[in-house]
Amino acid sequence: MSQAPDVSWPFGLVLIALVAVAMLAARFGGLGLGRDLCTAALRAAIQLAVVALVIAAVLSRWWASALFATLMFAVGTFTAARRIGAPRSWPWVGIALAGGVAPVLALVFGSGVVPRNGAGIVPIAGMVIGGSMIALSLTGRRAFSALRQDRDLVEAGLSLGLQQRPAILEVIAPHSPEAMTPVLDQTRTVGLVTLPGAFIGVLLGGGSAIDAGTAQLLVLVGLLAAQTVTVALTKHLIAVDRIMPADIRAALPP
Repeated sequence: MSQAPDVSWPFGLVLIALVAVAMLAARFGGLGLGRDLCTAALRAAIQLAVVALVIAAVLSRWWASALFATLMFAVGTFTAARRIGAPRSWPWVGIALAGGVAPVLALVFGSGVVPRNGAGIVPIAGMVIGGSMIALSLTGRRAFSALRQDRDLVEAGLSLGLQQRPAILEVIAPHSPEAMTPVLDQTRTVGLVTLPGAFIGVLLGGGSAIDAGTAQLLVLVGLLAAQTVTVALTKHLIAVDRIMPADIRAALPP
């Protein structure tokens, strides 16, 4: 029996109250995010309503679910490229993202551990793609911040005879592991501090606690693998000037 919340007028009132709490906290805390919080909540409601209708239509066919997962990957690629300020590098962003996502999904679905149907493809692919997109965005933003701040270190390395790749790596490599902090923290504290989405989703769907635990473990280990590969590839592609904002590329010595 499903334990999902009923969509009724109390549900709507609770959502409005939660947004109001966030906006009031932002106002009294001087965060200046009131409009952003309201817009984000409204956008989430609209997007989820549309996506729920689409997913309901595609879940009955595995090929439609695979096509929807491909669409999620494309959106994730362009979103990550925009977030890191390198929209023209989107093909290489896609390569870095695919390098982490593809082997994980191939193992999960190829082994038969998760059924190759709509109910398996869409949520698992969505969580792996979304987590890898976040890791890529964190890697790029931290790396480009370091390059802007420590450009002189790159120039010093080049003047000492280093090629561009090792000179850039000297600056960005210490910051790359930071992109793995969220997934590492989530994995270390799962069941103790947090109960992530896959666990809650299975429980709300009427599954047992054992089912929820195994699903969450698969997702977390899959995210560890996918994000590690994505971060490593992103770091390498930044170092060889494949993923790079235009302003940094123009400022770096040839």
